Amino acid sequence: MGAPNSLPLVGTLGRTATILTVLAVIAAAATLLLRLAGADHVLVFVVSAIALAILAALVGEATDQLGRKFGPGATGVLQSALGNLPELFISIFSLQAGLVVVVQTALVGSILANTLLVLGLAFLFGGWRNGVQRFQAPAVRTIAVLLLLAVAALTIPSLATAPGAPDAGHAREISVFVSIVLLIVFAASIPFSISGGPGASAIDSPVHEAWPLSLALGILALAGVGAAFVSDWFVEALKPAMATLGISEAFVGLVIVAIAGNAVENVVGIQMAMRNRTDLAISLILNSSLQVALALTPALVLLSLVIGGGALTLVLSPLLAASLALSAILALAIVFDGESTWLEGLALLGLYAVIAASVWYGPPIQP
Repeated sequence: MGAPNSLPLVGTLGRTATILTVLAVIAAAATLLLRLAGADHVLVFVVSAIALAILAALVGEATDQLGRKFGPGATGVLQSALGNLPELFISIFSLQAGLVVVVQTALVGSILANTLLVLGLAFLFGGWRNGVQRFQAPAVRTIAVLLLLAVAALTIPSLATAPGAPDAGHAREISVFVSIVLLIVFAASIPFSISGGPGASAIDSPVHEAWPLSLALGILALAGVGAAFVSDWFVEALKPAMATLGISEAFVGLVIVAIAGNAVENVVGIQMAMRNRTDLAISLILNSSLQVALALTPALVLLSLVIGGGALTLVLSPLLAASLALSAILALAIVFDGESTWLEGLALLGLYAVIAASVWYGPPIQP
């Protein structure tokens, strides 16, 4: 219980969740006011991205509280699914706006950002603080193998539809088929995860009273609704803002949108590694990549067929397909021995920087 003179909201939610709630309201309100006032698109874009990151963190807090009710297995599924809510909304609105390249590169970028950038930062800071870090290799290896298999399935349409290949001219059909297969695998993995299979576990929060179930569900619903509105404003400002800044669609999706949509895993995974909870850190980070590959990407391929604006396929450029494959292989190789060092983290960051730089010089978005 909080002190008698503490604010009821702080006593119920805890300090972190209260701060996140206040900041989320302020950032969302600021985005709306800037938009209504006709402010510069770049400013609206930046403020809405900050609001999305805060809302994502709030979703993470609410999901953690639900984990206290339903156990670590179910929490792993919830963290992976609900943590990607902002990215789901951004992708839907972007597809409706015809920004198919942004969505496609954002999905690839989300996998790359978690597998290379966030995992690299976790190994780098965790290694600097704790030295060589060890974790349960079999459990982490299972996640990494599943990620490699999912990435392999995502790269097949690019090879199958190349000029002269057997499926040339049938990008949509093969993408739909692969998406259905991946969603079946994802559905089959849920009971395995809930029953205690390898996966992200509930995060140990600072000691304070758990939220009532109704409050956790209410915060989750409000954060989800807020993320939906802010995502719409974010996408509305995205195209003119990127035209003003002269940044390519591919770079926006691969780096900016991908990082903004994964705030929960970005922050929490690094925090867990610095606390020497390497098993949990790697599980959270790689599970996020896995859920994007197994669930979010195929779901958006199927949704794009009915929401209008542009059909999303799994046919990637050779650069993106190779980057996905190499990152999954590298992640599996690094976690295979059950140890991580700061140098391995630096190597992951280096590869991410090279991939990001390779799309920087693409043609800018046209206003």
